[in-house]
This record gives sequence, C-alpha cells and structure tokens, in this order.
Amino acid sequence: MKSTAKYEPKLAKEYKSRIAKTMQDTYKYANKHEVPRIEKIVINMGAGDSVQDSRRAQQAADDLTLITGQKAVVTRSKKSIAQFKVRDGMPLGAKVTLRRERMYEFLDRLVNIALPRVRDFRGINGKSFDGRGNYAMGLKEHIVFPEIEYDKVEKVRGMDIIICTSAKTDEEAKALLKEFNMPFRN
Repeated sequence: MKSTAKYEPKLAKEYKSRIAKTMQDTYKYANKHEVPRIEKIVINMGAGDSVQDSRRAQQAADDLTLITGQKAVVTRSKKSIAQFKVRDGMPLGAKVTLRRERMYEFLDRLVNIALPRVRDFRGINGKSFDGRGNYAMGLKEHIVFPEIEYDKVEKVRGMDIIICTSAKTDEEAKALLKEFNMPFRN
C-alpha cells in the first residue's frame, strides 16, 4: 500500500501556519486569498565567456541544475552584436524558474546556508524592489551553495535571483520576505 502523504517543505508549512496569519492581521486583509505569497523564483547565470567556448554556457546550466534541483535552460542571444562578437542564437547563459516545493526549498537554502557563507556579509539591500512587489538580488559567487564542489569549478560565476511575489506594494513584499527570515540590512 502506497503512502498518499505528499512532501511539503518546511517554509511552505510555516507560510500556511504562521506567516499568512501574521500578514493578514498586520495588513487587515478581508480574505485569506489577498495575503501576498511567493509565486516563483527565477535564477539567471550569465556566461559571457561562452563567446570563445560554447561549452561554458552548458557548464553554467549544469551548475544551476545542481544548485536548484531542476534542469536549467541554456539562454541564447536574440540578435547579433558585432562589438561583443555575439551572433544570433549563440549560447550566453542559463536560467531556471522555480515554483511550488522547489521554490521553497531553494529559498530555505539561500537564506540559511548560502547567504551566511558570503564573504563580508552584512545583509541584503532592502531597496532592490521593482515597485510591484518583486525583489531582485545578485550573488557574485555561485560557489556559496553547498551543492557546488569548489575543486570541480572551472570559473566562478555570479547569479541573479528574482523573487516574484503577489504583493501589490514593495512594503508588503518586504514584510513577507522578512517573515521568511530574509536578512535585510537595517
């Protein structure tokens, strides 16, 4: 007999049990469906050096796949730019969009493992919101994630992490991310 119990990440349980209620009480939402939630996390890793060697973009995609647990897509140029020696369709990086369980698992590892491993870390910028409740941040080194073996990395790359929320304002989005223990600077 198979178990029908579905795995639910720690942060997803915490959102349902505590965070949603706290946000609803704080902002006086009439309906529980009005409460902001994290909809998706998009991670992008550029590989500008893939102009010389097209395998670099695939290596970036492989590293992103290890970090997120979901297969990354190689991104390609949309048009040719002669100054950068880029031709149409050339691989330039990798991206992955996380939703549901994988999104919560990644956020948990980002906040509790990766960010504390960043050199001289004093918190993340609290002003990197886009005006519609989405937060964007960058990491200079992808090796802060424990899934990446430092000895096997050919080149240390940076990555962009965009957290998309259903919040209407930046203030609500920041309050939501603070509830998820996002380490904002003062």
